[in-house]
Amino acid sequence: MFTAADFIPNPYTSTIENGNFEWSAPSNIALVKYWGKKDNQIPANPSVSFTLNNCKTITKLGFEKRENQNTFSFDLLFEGKPKEDFKPKIQKFLERVEVYLPFLKDYHFTIDTQNTFPHSSGIASSASGMAALAMNFMSLEKLLNPEMTDAYFYQKASFLARLGSGSACRSVKGKVVVWGNQANIEGSSDLFGVEFPYSIHDNFKNYQDTILLVDKGEKQVSSTVGHDLMHNHPYAERRFAQAHENLDHLISIFESGNLDEFIKVVESEALTLHAMMMTSMPYFILMKPNTLQIINAIWKFRNETQIPVCFTLDAGANVHVLYPENVTEKVLQFIQDELVVFCQNRQYICDKIGEGAIAL
Repeated sequence: MFTAADFIPNPYTSTIENGNFEWSAPSNIALVKYWGKKDNQIPANPSVSFTLNNCKTITKLGFEKRENQNTFSFDLLFEGKPKEDFKPKIQKFLERVEVYLPFLKDYHFTIDTQNTFPHSSGIASSASGMAALAMNFMSLEKLLNPEMTDAYFYQKASFLARLGSGSACRSVKGKVVVWGNQANIEGSSDLFGVEFPYSIHDNFKNYQDTILLVDKGEKQVSSTVGHDLMHNHPYAERRFAQAHENLDHLISIFESGNLDEFIKVVESEALTLHAMMMTSMPYFILMKPNTLQIINAIWKFRNETQIPVCFTLDAGANVHVLYPENVTEKVLQFIQDELVVFCQNRQYICDKIGEGAIAL
């Protein structure tokens, strides 16, 4: 069993004065949802996600050796311009990971980051952003420790990303990624995401995700606050057990290609996530009227056409429309005809399953 201490490095064998790296890391969409966490970003239940392809963060990290080494030193640019309000989150991340990356105070960093999707479009950029940053820091550590294996590189990157944003650990490597201890999934861990280790039916290859932008405003309750509300939640224990059951069920679904069962698990998980919000104290609702309009329209369309299209939701109002590649034309026509009217400015983003982070 891995422990966090396994990611504290031995003294480095190499030195480097300056340089830069650039990585892209995608967002991901959970099928079994993570909601509720313990100390140090440990999930209260396991989750599994599809890695996305087009919605990603591209982060360039410049680094330069410096003399004064008792503080963190970094500039943060978003789309080329200084972004002061992002800095506290980065500062907190550096404080959390310093024990695992002891070189952090030796350098001044310039972090230049941008998203391929509109900022505050209601698509979580913390997962892609923290994953991209973790990949860059690991690239620097690999220069300081050239003997590092690829397996360790990706595992530690996922471990570090998790300390920035829990679900970021699922954005590092693989098409389908499991995070959290699950008895029936070999190698699964609370500390990092792992690629789903079993066979996946062709039905799920190149699965499509069209994201309907229902509400691009700031959420009235942040995910961090929402997670905390699971601590004294009346249904928490049953919910955590349900996540384990659904993840077990998905193992056989992925193998058999059973789309009907897939739809049941995925939609039930999305609605359960929002049910947890509605039954916490204080309670809150992140869905909007148009979210419900879209869900009802998808149910009606699926019922009438038998096309295996379904929805999932993150902790927000936007709807992810999931469907196999072979029905793309019909589903996109349906979205155009019936669903864009419920999107803010008629905006939606077409995405699909991707591979994870890429060095640029």
